[in-house]
Amino acid sequence: MLDPYNRHITYLRISVTDRCNLRCMYCMPKGQVTFMPREHLLSPDEIAEVVKVAARLGIKKIRLTGGEPLVRHDIVEIVRRIRAIEGITEICLTTNGTRLAQLAFKLKEAGLSRVNISLDTLNPEKFTMITRGRLTNVLDGIEAALAAQLTPVKINFVRIKGVNETDEEEVKKFCAQKNLQVRFIRQMNLRTGEFYPVEGGDGGNCQICNRLRLTARGDIKPCLFGSSGFNIRELGIEQAFMMAIRHKPAKGEINDSHSFYNIGG
Repeated sequence: MLDPYNRHITYLRISVTDRCNLRCMYCMPKGQVTFMPREHLLSPDEIAEVVKVAARLGIKKIRLTGGEPLVRHDIVEIVRRIRAIEGITEICLTTNGTRLAQLAFKLKEAGLSRVNISLDTLNPEKFTMITRGRLTNVLDGIEAALAAQLTPVKINFVRIKGVNETDEEEVKKFCAQKNLQVRFIRQMNLRTGEFYPVEGGDGGNCQICNRLRLTARGDIKPCLFGSSGFNIRELGIEQAFMMAIRHKPAKGEINDSHSFYNIGG
């Protein structure tokens, strides 16, 4: 698929849920989170049908996101269903890592290619302050991902002004010792259109953007920093894709219809 700016769209990010078992300060601020009813989430059958159409239209890479995708009880089945679809060459998953110790080998067996894991500090107290979770769970998840060969394992470090600037070097050294690839991400703001290229990755570079997004309720979105979306249940899957491609902007602007926790970042 080519968009209006001649970019070849080959990558679909699928948010399988808006729920998460952590409450990171930059993603789910206290008192600012409203979850959709579970019955509105796309089912494994619906996700598989979307990916079948996507593959026929030229999508090759799938990334599963959330919220936290591993809180879905059927996440292994979703991966297995996607892996069976002809034309999909890579299935990745972005996670907070807290449930990887239990699921890494099952996900690998189902066909998951690799994972990105969030890690914003190696200080246990600071980690709890940022996420309201436990650092040990994430470190166990990283070890499980390596053991299951969900590689290359990539670490996402969000730079939080006034909070974790001093932690960056320690995380960088940790990643070098563990043979992890690290990506540094500046805090962004959907409402104001404040976004930046990802250091160590290709996100945030509008000129080479090759992705679409599918939300957990079935909206195909042309751009993270845009409010438009085209619902597969209302329009049909192929028509929703065609409209999203047609409306993909040259560059991001603002998104006043979603938050990071329910669009998958």
